[in-house]
Amino acid sequence: MAALGDVIYAYPALYALKAAYPEAAITLLGTPIHAALAAGTDGPIDEVEILPFAKGVRDRHHKDGDQNDDTDDRLAQEEFCSAMRARKFDLALQMHGGGRYSNPFLLRLGARHTVGTRTKDAEPLERNLDYIYYQNEPDRWLEVAGLAGVPTIISPPLRPLPEHQQGVKSLLNPQRGPLLVLHPGATDPRRRWPASDFAEAAATIAQEGAQVLVVGDRSEKALAQEVAELAARQLTVHDKDAVRSVAGELEIGELAALLDAATVMLASDSGPRHLAQALGTPTVGIFWVGNVFNAGPRGRSLHRVNMSWVTECPVCGADVTQVGWSAQHCGHDDTLIRGIAVADVVQDVHDLMATSLLLRGK
Repeated sequence: MAALGDVIYAYPALYALKAAYPEAAITLLGTPIHAALAAGTDGPIDEVEILPFAKGVRDRHHKDGDQNDDTDDRLAQEEFCSAMRARKFDLALQMHGGGRYSNPFLLRLGARHTVGTRTKDAEPLERNLDYIYYQNEPDRWLEVAGLAGVPTIISPPLRPLPEHQQGVKSLLNPQRGPLLVLHPGATDPRRRWPASDFAEAAATIAQEGAQVLVVGDRSEKALAQEVAELAARQLTVHDKDAVRSVAGELEIGELAALLDAATVMLASDSGPRHLAQALGTPTVGIFWVGNVFNAGPRGRSLHRVNMSWVTECPVCGADVTQVGWSAQHCGHDDTLIRGIAVADVVQDVHDLMATSLLLRGK
């Protein structure tokens, strides 16, 4: 951790670790400012070991004319890692970015178990949380602590009633693989991703062997059918039945049961997506950036957020960060969901399907 703010972000996770493992001592590998903070406050950190200079772990900030001696740094790193290996740590947590530099460094410390964040190009630890840049930082590190067995769930997931689970079994196609439930609607039309984009994503997933069911209430039947028909046009005869609309056919309990059975849900920022999240089903959400702050999922291990950064009405140019949410509506309902690539959404679905199949057996 490089800056003061970085370690403050991690404090909720460190407190959670201390509560879960009260007999354990927490050693922070940090900088002199971190040592000063730990010494000057009563917190969860028992001691601080000062990191050597190492690219991407503790970067050297040069003064004018000051040159970094890489040889000295490498020697200091090896001495440090050797000393840490002698400590025989039970657990090492990487809470510093995506792990491109910090994960290899952490692995050199020889801890029995390792957990942390990881981008796709970073070396894996024993347990990994995908590093998604846009996430609340304290929540990110709480999720990492969760990988180490620390309870971080505020409330247990909802559970569908057995009779509703039985009622939706006829919708499931045992001849296909994972189940993607897709909801293209939203109460506010400005929050809707284009039907053609949903259809392209649905067709791509269906071509890979998945079943796709499009859901919605009775008022969304036409939209759901449009998505299903557009997807079918992109499929071969063999796969055409893989995408189907069941909008308007399900009561809320049956919808909950279907979402519980889903491998992943793909949806606009809407009630069904929130229901899927409450049930513990992984979700890929399409959000206008303003709604992420008050309605987006906090974690990224089971949820992905795709954001539109539009801040002006595409018709009249009104500031939609105020107008239409906390102030008077400008009167235009054109979608604000622009600039979200289908390929990025499909990749998120792939990632969460792999996670869901591993963790939930679906």
